[in-house]
Amino acid sequence: MEDLYLKQIHSPQDLKKLNEEQLEELAKEIREELIETVSKTGGHLASNLGVVELTIALHKVFRSPEDKIVWDVGHQTYVHKLLTGRYDRFSSLRTEGGISGFSRPSESEHDMFYSGHSSTSVSAALGIAEGNKLKGNKNYAIAVIGDGAFTGGMVYEALNNAGRSGTRLIVILNNNEMSISKNVGAVAKYLAVIRSKPSYFRLKERTENFLNRIPLIGKKCAKAIFNLKTHIKNLIYSSTMFEQFGFRYMGPIDGHNIQQLCDALEGAKEAKKPVLLHIHTIKGKGYDFAEKAPAAFHGVSEFDINTGEPIFSDDNFSKEFGTFLAEMAAKDRRICAITAAMSLGTGLAVFQKKYPERLFDVGIAEEHAVTFCSGLAKAGMLPVFAVYSSFLQRAYDQIVHDGALQGQKIILAVDRAGFVGEDGETHQGILDVPFLNTIPDITIFSPATYSELRANFVKAFYHMDGLVAIRYPRGAEKELPNDFHFSDKTFDIYGDPALDIAVLAYGREFAFACEAKSILASKGISFKIVKLNQIKPIDLKIYEQLLNCRAVFFFEESEKNGSVGEVIGASLCNRGFRGIYHQIAVPNEFVCHAGVASQLHRYHLDVNGMIEEIQGVWNEIS
Repeated sequence: MEDLYLKQIHSPQDLKKLNEEQLEELAKEIREELIETVSKTGGHLASNLGVVELTIALHKVFRSPEDKIVWDVGHQTYVHKLLTGRYDRFSSLRTEGGISGFSRPSESEHDMFYSGHSSTSVSAALGIAEGNKLKGNKNYAIAVIGDGAFTGGMVYEALNNAGRSGTRLIVILNNNEMSISKNVGAVAKYLAVIRSKPSYFRLKERTENFLNRIPLIGKKCAKAIFNLKTHIKNLIYSSTMFEQFGFRYMGPIDGHNIQQLCDALEGAKEAKKPVLLHIHTIKGKGYDFAEKAPAAFHGVSEFDINTGEPIFSDDNFSKEFGTFLAEMAAKDRRICAITAAMSLGTGLAVFQKKYPERLFDVGIAEEHAVTFCSGLAKAGMLPVFAVYSSFLQRAYDQIVHDGALQGQKIILAVDRAGFVGEDGETHQGILDVPFLNTIPDITIFSPATYSELRANFVKAFYHMDGLVAIRYPRGAEKELPNDFHFSDKTFDIYGDPALDIAVLAYGREFAFACEAKSILASKGISFKIVKLNQIKPIDLKIYEQLLNCRAVFFFEESEKNGSVGEVIGASLCNRGFRGIYHQIAVPNEFVCHAGVASQLHRYHLDVNGMIEEIQGVWNEIS
């Protein structure tokens, strides 16, 4: 189907010219565009298919960017991008130099915040609303948040603060999985629609104003009618927690009915207090495979539109971790797995199927997950918290206070460590090394292979005390030379230990270093590789291999500030090192979306980058 209406939308203003029938056609076009594009670029499909009508209604009713829409998780903004002047670039979604897969203020004035982490939208929107109020600005702040985000405690802090703020704040709860409201009767549904219309609010306000102007009895009548209305409403509805917070609650209504959505949003604008509009949507709507398996189509790689099957299906560290953890759990009933709403992404599907009673999905609550693990450990269990590096940032205080300080046996399985590619700035795993490196009494491993990953977990389970982090990258293991043998010690030397040029590396950087070593050897440049198997604490014996070197290179897939390379460099300097110390890592900047290979190349952390860096210094000292 040709995009007859979609190609006419260059800004939200163009959307306002379309009638109801045309908007329905636009929704169909958008769904086809989403499926076609994401099948080629990968991305978040199910959530975007579910918010097509909602996004259309938002831009039909409100005036972006004057009215500011804050998306709780930016991966559900594909439709928003299509309606805000990015249709002609949409095929570049998540590709290097193309548009981001998340909301991105540097990309468009219609994107309010970078939003890669959940449960933050109400806080941000409330801040905007309060700022508008202070300036006398009559514009609206709208937070769009899914029911899954309500497993994160920050939402409740924001709701508690917002309910009685008296601001022009509208919170849209997109309920696509669990039912928060118990109002399921036909009468309740009908009244929910009626009570969402702007005419209802205008009539209500006029009636109240009229009664309040009647001398002596007016206010008493208004109060009596209000109490009667509340009593009748409560016979039909259960009072919601949002009303207890001080919001005017509206809904639930059909999130795929554009006209009902528009009426409800217009009604919300008429309210004189913060509003929570509750809508029901279907994840993956319009694409049968995504509707039947929304979790599988939450975040996808390239796939065949006709079958829904991924084009690539390789082994990876996440899958290997999950398989091995399930094998260990069969032998040791103390082993538990904890996830923050990411059981599939972190490879725990097999564990969940075999040992559901020992799989704890705590929701989007990484802070709670770490402290919960501490309690499990105190009870004699062996908890493993599987979490993306980017999301572990949210639990820093709990790692310090309830993890390391308590001395409990907790294992952090840190997935997506290092570059993650197309998900962009909010998801790169380059900060876990610096922030974990600051914590006392923690041990950190960064395996290069699947077999090393398994060895690290065995060591963490049965040969170590306290908090242990095992970090591994997105994707598959790299092939290592046949003559390298992993020792399971704190570090290994690959090459002649007597050589006075040394390259330090850990994780997948070791494989690149091995390949660079082979290539440079043919050019007469020889060096030894010091492979760090344990990156914290550093084994002091490592300095015996480095102090007498003419040059030491450290290639590290991490933020440079606070990294292992920085620690070793400072220690070498304090020990009187006289050679050249050259650390190659990510400078103090956020990493934009691109393929992992491209990101590695950009920061000179791939084979070619290593060769260039080593050869440059070699030319200086030889």
